[in-house]
Amino acid sequence: MVTPLILTLIAVAFLLIVIEDIIHVNKAKTTLFFGTLCWIILFISPIHGQSPETIQHQLDHNILEIATLWLFLMAAMTFVAYLNSKGFIQNIVHKIMPNQISERKLMFLIGGFAFLFSSISDNITATLISLAVVMSLKLDPKKLIKYATLIVFSVNSGGVSLITGDVTTLMIFLDEKVTIGHLLLLIVPALSSVALLAAMLSVGMSGNVVFEKQTARRIEKTDITIAVIFFSTIIATLTLSVLYSVPPLLTFLFGLSLMFLVAQFLMRKKDVNKKIIDYIREIEYDTLLFFVGVLLLVGALKEVGMLAKFTHLYELMAPEYANYLMGLLSAAVDNVPLTAALLKADIVMSPQQWLSFTYATGVGGSMLIIGSAAGIIAMSKVKALTFMSYLRMSVYLLIAYTVGYYGSHLAGSLIS
Repeated sequence: MVTPLILTLIAVAFLLIVIEDIIHVNKAKTTLFFGTLCWIILFISPIHGQSPETIQHQLDHNILEIATLWLFLMAAMTFVAYLNSKGFIQNIVHKIMPNQISERKLMFLIGGFAFLFSSISDNITATLISLAVVMSLKLDPKKLIKYATLIVFSVNSGGVSLITGDVTTLMIFLDEKVTIGHLLLLIVPALSSVALLAAMLSVGMSGNVVFEKQTARRIEKTDITIAVIFFSTIIATLTLSVLYSVPPLLTFLFGLSLMFLVAQFLMRKKDVNKKIIDYIREIEYDTLLFFVGVLLLVGALKEVGMLAKFTHLYELMAPEYANYLMGLLSAAVDNVPLTAALLKADIVMSPQQWLSFTYATGVGGSMLIIGSAAGIIAMSKVKALTFMSYLRMSVYLLIAYTVGYYGSHLAGSLIS
């Protein structure tokens, strides 16, 4: 009886996310409530007679994943909160952008920027920076939804071809299913699908975006120094992860501590009302609590054995079709445990098929707003972007994903 109860609670939790606009109950509250409730039930009525120690071990593993993501988000969002409050990002946008640009061209520009930035940094940072750019333009809410949708898809697409760009890509690489050379083949289909989505979303857009030449806010040397620390932290995160397997979280927290210390030194003689560490308070903690709730729910889903059942798809159909569906499933279930379940199942696939699977799990989460970290961040940042408003873009997203997946399959045929 425990498994059906857990599955019912998880279904209710996701339903409440969908109808958040109707019931006006914050999704962070509902997911946290049901996420913790599911684990309490697992302790009270263990599945298969598991001991409390076993369940505690499983919970500890789940909490470790949550804490890692929580702290990483906290560090990245603090950097962005500071640079935003100082007008640093807005100043850069107004300097590099023309006086005006067509909405259609802006769509392609934003898609390309998000794709490129997510390739050289983590998805969270890429999403935050890309959203900061479009939100500084004060666009119409309906159009802002389209730009935010493109950013989510572009960010997820940008990371699939590099082991530093997406966790699932790294997992598949470390399991020796694909090589660096194989992954680089995904750049063309992934970028092509982003361009296709940008073209579809820009249909009907005929206006221009005018960049108001506001008086540029004075950028202090301290702000420039912190911006340099931020981007140096991103580069160091990638470099140390590849060369020495240093966890990205550790490097980012080091960068954050360096930001605090350097700012403390530079501001020591200035009369400032706000201390540098106070910018942590500007983080949207709703976003972080939502992450905790969602990951607790996914962890409970894993413990009742539902994730392992997804691998049965490969017994029912060819890997090419199963991979496509697994990508879609990753929109509803965290792609990391889904990928882990498939790797542990020792399913035999060719390098071409593993390459397609890499694209599917990396980009498939874009199909639902709650299917990826980029989507969850976008939903918390853009008020007009809800589960239902994003769902209205599902046809465009599905077409772009399908074309990208087919392209990844063709690219895999080049593997000798």
